[in-house]
Amino acid sequence: MSDQDEVYVKMWKITRSNKQMVDRFEVTVDQVVLPNGEEKTFSYLDFSKGVCILPITKNYEVVCIRQYRHALKNWQWELPAGMIESGSSPIEAAKNELEEETGYVAEHWLELGSFFPSPGSTTEEIHLFAAAGLTPTEQKLESSEQIELHTISMQELKDLVVKGDFKHGAGLAAILRYKFMTD
Repeated sequence: MSDQDEVYVKMWKITRSNKQMVDRFEVTVDQVVLPNGEEKTFSYLDFSKGVCILPITKNYEVVCIRQYRHALKNWQWELPAGMIESGSSPIEAAKNELEEETGYVAEHWLELGSFFPSPGSTTEEIHLFAAAGLTPTEQKLESSEQIELHTISMQELKDLVVKGDFKHGAGLAAILRYKFMTD
């Protein structure tokens, strides 16, 4: 191992850490000593883990949602997604979110792995799934959720992605993983 490689395997030493809840997020501010001895302040958001689901109909269409996102002050194309409640597994959370946001349950589930959407500033990890064998039930939205359902073809979804109209990071990751795993 070279000297440079040794620098990469050394951990940052935390000398002080402060955590504060701000609404639904926990903000962590760490005082750290880098491997080169430099002292820095590093802050990040502690997020709950989450799920994102690519729901596929028997006609190979995708159930997408358009949801109002207050942080952006507009409507966004997305796939159903949400956080994993304490004590729940990723697949249980995915099943709950699919039914709550779309009003569908799925017979078949394909795990697509997980990813970190922004590891430089959050601890968030999102577990990805594809769901098929959809049966309609009843949508069970939270009071803060404004969601429109849209069933679109894979080509229409591709067009939304290519044009830049579909910007949902977890949804993009789920689509990419699904395409790479099934092509």
